[in-house]
Amino acid sequence: MIRAEHIVKSFEGRTVLKDISVEFETGKTNLIIGKSGSGKTVLLKSLVGLHEIDSGSVWYDGVNFTALGFRERKTIRKDIGMIFQGGALLDSSTVAENVKLPLDLFTDRSEAEKRERVDFCLRRVRLEGADNLYPAELSGGMTKRVAIARAIVMNPKYLFCDEPNSGLDPQTSIVIDNLIHEITREYNITT
Repeated sequence: MIRAEHIVKSFEGRTVLKDISVEFETGKTNLIIGKSGSGKTVLLKSLVGLHEIDSGSVWYDGVNFTALGFRERKTIRKDIGMIFQGGALLDSSTVAENVKLPLDLFTDRSEAEKRERVDFCLRRVRLEGADNLYPAELSGGMTKRVAIARAIVMNPKYLFCDEPNSGLDPQTSIVIDNLIHEITREYNITT
């Protein structure tokens, strides 16, 4: 479970998040709904530590994340998968290289083990055979599925999705929604 207590975040004197408290349940897809510019992305980035909050606290399964130092946060960050709004894929890297990136950064697995995990995740998001494609060669829905594969490659306990359906047609949006719900239930993730 993720719990935020009394979160305040401002930018240059403009308060974006004012006394936000919320709990996100494990094994469920939890939603943050609000109009454009209401602070949804700022809240997500604050929860994962990409934005330092002005006050309040963020708790991951009873651990006060906001009280941890930079190095101490790495343990929890290994358990976090993030799907950014635009996918945030590296243009000069193949699909397989993009998915493998967290494994390269956070594990000492062998190349064979990494390859096996990447293949599993690409199959899980129904992208077998797309390994050697580059982001410019992907459709919007494929880009989102690569981003999901990269987000789950470390087998996260927590999955953050920033508008995972933005820019997609209604049918592809349903596919992405269903995929996220399936993964959440299958792996008992806090999404």
